Amino acid sequence: MDLAIIVREKFGKANKALRQSGLIPAELYGHGVPNKHLAVNARDFNATFKEAGESTIVNLTIGKEKHPALVHDVQRDFLSGAVTHVDFYQVRMDEKIKAHIQIEFLGEAPAVKEHGGFLNKTMSEIEVEAFPKDLPHNLTVDLGALDELNKSLYVKDIPKISGVKILIEPDAVIATVMPPKKEEEEKVQEPVNVAEIKVEGEEKKAERAAEKAKEQEEK
Repeated sequence: MDLAIIVREKFGKANKALRQSGLIPAELYGHGVPNKHLAVNARDFNATFKEAGESTIVNLTIGKEKHPALVHDVQRDFLSGAVTHVDFYQVRMDEKIKAHIQIEFLGEAPAVKEHGGFLNKTMSEIEVEAFPKDLPHNLTVDLGALDELNKSLYVKDIPKISGVKILIEPDAVIATVMPPKKEEEEKVQEPVNVAEIKVEGEEKKAERAAEKAKEQEEK
């Protein structure tokens, strides 16, 4: 996958004009590689990033030169979501690298549909180690195995990929089907009997009248 880039020679305030012209400021760096200040066409980058993500090698082309790299960091405008800056990390094809690979959840958990459970995903990506050419675009997990409440999928359930070493403990939980939340039983208060209150009131009045009469007799 190739992505054409140009060398950027103006910095700072000039980046605003660069963005307005449809380009994104970028940096290229890597182990033992001198930093390069670059710019990339916004439309081309968005299309490439949508397909490659952060785990697929992109060949940055500057004239006849090609630099294999990963998209390392993408900065976006807080309001519009538009990409404002990109960092590329140049790799050596003969050296293993570590990268975070997105987890793709396939299918539907039967326990959610049949038993009313809800799916709790505890991971969205997993760190792996591999040669750049072996890095997978994503790691797939089949939710069809979650057919009971409280059942979980683990890192060890991810299908193995040749040349890819997963750097997380195999017993780490990826997703669990949790039981449905029990609704708190509402405390039902018995309606107040107005008649009883009225009777009680009359009885109190009678008692007070009797006590008052007794006091008068004693005097």
